[in-house]
Amino acid sequence: MSLGEEAAPHAAVAARAQAAAAERAHGPRQSAEPEPAYAGLVTRAIAFAIDAAIVDLAGAAVGVVVGLALSVLDTPDKVDDVLLVIGGVLFVIWTIGYFVFFWSTTGQTPGNRVMRIRVRGARTDEPLKVRWAAVRFVGLGLAALPLLLGFVLILLNDRRRGIQDLLGRSVVVNVPETAAAVRASEADLGHDATGSDGRP
Repeated sequence: MSLGEEAAPHAAVAARAQAAAAERAHGPRQSAEPEPAYAGLVTRAIAFAIDAAIVDLAGAAVGVVVGLALSVLDTPDKVDDVLLVIGGVLFVIWTIGYFVFFWSTTGQTPGNRVMRIRVRGARTDEPLKVRWAAVRFVGLGLAALPLLLGFVLILLNDRRRGIQDLLGRSVVVNVPETAAAVRASEADLGHDATGSDGRP
C-alpha cells in the first residue's frame, strides 16, 4: 500500500472529526429558508377594513354608554365639552394601542388572522419591536395622506412593502396552513366524498 493510500483514511477521519466539532460548536448546518409568500394589496386592505370595523365598533359602544350616562346626569356644557375631548384622545390611544399591541406580540391583528397574513420583521421571522410597531403605525397614516399613494408601492416591489413597511422595517407575509388544519380539511373532504353512510 502506498503512502497516499494510507493517508486517505486518516484524512477522511480527520474531516469527519472537524465536521462533528463544528456541529457541536455552531449547531447542525441548516439549509437556507425559502422566500416567504408576501401578502398582496387586496388581502391587506380587507384585513385592515376588518380591524377598522372592530376599532370603530368598540369606540362607538363605549361612546354610547358614556353618552347615556351623561344624559342621566345633569352635567354643565363645559364638562360635556371636556369629556368629549378626553373621549377623542382616548379613542386615538385605543386605536394606536390596538395595532401596536398585535404587531409587536403575535404579528396578527384579528383582521390579519381572518385573512391569514402576519406582520413580521423585514430581516427576521419575529414580531416587530414596540418602537418599530409604533413607527409603522405612523407610516400607515403617512401612506394614506397623499391620496393613498403610499400604498401603491405595495404593487411596485417584490416584497410588497408600502411606506409603512419601509419605515417600520417590516413585511407582511401569508401564513401557511398548519399541518393539523390540512389533515382536518382532507378528512372533511374524504367524509363528503364517501357520504354519511360510508358509501361514495
